[in-house]
Amino acid sequence: MKKLSILGVLLLSACVTINIYFPAAAAEKAADEIIQDIQNAAPQKPEPQSALPDSQKTVYLWLDKAIGAFISPAAAAEADLTIDSVDIRRLTASMESRFPSLKPFYDSGAIGIQEDGLLTVRDAANVPLKDRNKVNKLVAAENKDRTGLYQAIANANGHPDWFGQIKATFAKRWVGNARSGWWYRQSGSWKQK
Repeated sequence: MKKLSILGVLLLSACVTINIYFPAAAAEKAADEIIQDIQNAAPQKPEPQSALPDSQKTVYLWLDKAIGAFISPAAAAEADLTIDSVDIRRLTASMESRFPSLKPFYDSGAIGIQEDGLLTVRDAANVPLKDRNKVNKLVAAENKDRTGLYQAIANANGHPDWFGQIKATFAKRWVGNARSGWWYRQSGSWKQK
């Protein structure tokens, strides 16, 4: 009887223990969505068409619902990342409105994406003298908003400690979503996409 009580306590404690981990795949997806929205480059993908007959689709849908009944909803929720809050909307709107001013400087190679995902003036010689102050202000404002965005996403998900992981994820995705001809820094060297 004592073994049964200990086993019951262990099972009960196992049921209420939830490991919270950083949802890397969800963070990458969220970063891509945000970056593409900022750059107005979100590709329109057609809905995939299924080759399965309707009877098989029905069986698979039934199985999916049956399995879902046994899997904890908390487990499914852990893989999600919230990217909607007042701060996130404000920061992304600011970045979207700034992007048209930054784009010519990306295109000319004057600015580039650093390894940490922040921008820098890469080649001031590609910036007309009259525009240099403007570029420096644009880069500073963009970097401030990017840093604020990463913290806002971490806060919106109840994990301010995820800031570093979110920043690292976005750093990779800024490069992944860079357009052809844009410059980025990798392993200490500048490369052109």
